[in-house]
Amino acid sequence: MATTITLPTADGRLAPWTLLGPGSFTPAAPGTPLPRIAYSAAHVVADARAAIDPWLQCAIDWDATIGYRRRLWRLGLGVAEAMDTAQRGMGLDWPTSLALIGRSLDAARDLPGARIASGCGTDHLAPEAARSVDDVIRAYAEQMAAIEKLGGKLIVMASRALARVARGPADYERVYDFVLSQAREPVILHWLGEMFDPALAGYWGSGSDVAAAMDTALGVIAAHAGKVDGIKISLLDKAQEIRMRRRLPPGVRMYTGDDFDYAELIAGDGVGAHPNQRQSDALLGIFDAVAPAASAALAALGRGDADRFHQILAPTVPLSRHIFQAPTRFYKTGVVFMAWLNGHQDHFVMVGGQQSTRSLPHLAELFRLADTAGLIEQPDLAVQRMRTLLALHGVAG
Repeated sequence: MATTITLPTADGRLAPWTLLGPGSFTPAAPGTPLPRIAYSAAHVVADARAAIDPWLQCAIDWDATIGYRRRLWRLGLGVAEAMDTAQRGMGLDWPTSLALIGRSLDAARDLPGARIASGCGTDHLAPEAARSVDDVIRAYAEQMAAIEKLGGKLIVMASRALARVARGPADYERVYDFVLSQAREPVILHWLGEMFDPALAGYWGSGSDVAAAMDTALGVIAAHAGKVDGIKISLLDKAQEIRMRRRLPPGVRMYTGDDFDYAELIAGDGVGAHPNQRQSDALLGIFDAVAPAASAALAALGRGDADRFHQILAPTVPLSRHIFQAPTRFYKTGVVFMAWLNGHQDHFVMVGGQQSTRSLPHLAELFRLADTAGLIEQPDLAVQRMRTLLALHGVAG
């Protein structure tokens, strides 16, 4: 029997919603080779019972957090650890990030083939405390050494401190020359747009000129191509990603960070002299929330069934665009909300109290879109939890 729940709408009404139920897609079986490298930037589960000041301190439920990563690995996805999806820079501090990276690396060793890369930044250096490019270099060096000591692969995150002190492209070139020269193995670079983090506006030293910024980034990559596994760009502009992808050196991957057009970008356009210039791999926050669909779609693509790939992912795109709508930096709330609805954690509490960054109508629409995409895994549980949230807001569902 179908389940119906009454949900608020954006215009202030209440309207019934009858659930469609889980999707008909089947995620890839563990160990199934996928045709793209696909990292999910994974969220953290807060310890809701910790006696802390939640706006000022960070407490993690380690068992639930690592358990969620094991789920992603079983679905054939890699884990991009301690990234912005894990609230890096929005409640997750560097000491806790390093502890998270260490625990995740330990867990990955128990699962053959589990892929993991870890965020390396400068977030222990407050941007206002940075006085020079040398300060930024020292900050990167400290985190690089700590992660590499644990055996971790680096994702070199964009630096708020560098964005503050750099005076032009040459300063970025100097910093990345150091980082790439010192890295033990090829890294993934990370270009995060200001919609994700306003403090990163003008990254690469060319203000709002994206073409010039891209030239600088490509110059850095060309100078150190052997030390660059790939670059993730999160500009929410597929044309810019394709333009950059076609200019990458052979063997350097484009990891799409476009949570609006990922299906099209992963499928590729067949244009480019080398395979890495024709399609994107993935490093996406939305793959945390849509992991079963992403796994099933990639498996279909691996079988040569592009139609099924698009059929599975197409309904997830409206959901993703909703989760990542402006202010985009608050998308983590939707990701954690999905994990709670689907029973992957016991509460809807976030590090830094970030569960408060989205409205009840926003979350209600997210519920509807997730159901439409076939991503409500346990309808009865999801309805029970949604009704709890409605009651908390004074709404009878």
